Amino acid sequence: MWDNFFTTTPLWELCLIFFSKIIEVSIGTLRIILISKGYRKQGSILSFIEIILWVFIASRVITDINSAPLKGIVYSLGFSVGVYVGSRLENYLAFGRVLIQVITTEDIGAIITDVLRSKGYGVTTLNAHGKDNDKLIIMVYTNRKGKEIVINEITEVDVNAMVVINDVTTLKGGFFLPWRRIMK
Repeated sequence: MWDNFFTTTPLWELCLIFFSKIIEVSIGTLRIILISKGYRKQGSILSFIEIILWVFIASRVITDINSAPLKGIVYSLGFSVGVYVGSRLENYLAFGRVLIQVITTEDIGAIITDVLRSKGYGVTTLNAHGKDNDKLIIMVYTNRKGKEIVINEITEVDVNAMVVINDVTTLKGGFFLPWRRIMK
């Protein structure tokens, strides 16, 4: 077994297994994230593609695993890299919405609120009391893809504002510009 460990499988086949597994696992990672964020139809479509790839890749590895154990190692490496690539890809695509909460002083909060509303964001404010003075809590729902824009608008006005970001899985009602609804 060990005497022909590196020679029994052509390099092109190992590369095919490796890169196919990366694609398959990346799709699987995206599928799980999409379903958890409420994109069930898109997740179902990806699951079909994922399982087709899995059947062909796994059968290619399993049928010849005793004479070419290197296929199993390459398959495992492809899995690991696929998880990483899938998570990076999802972060780049940034599916879903977030709730951005800002805690700042009342006077600066009024300025932040005006800036965000002038940019078309729906903003809700709450009066609060901090340790030393009165505060304003600002809440903005936005797409994950555009959250950095909102954060930049906030920090341009108040560098010291406390900003908390939470993923939102369900959102019903409220104010959204029609072009912002397209992204879900």
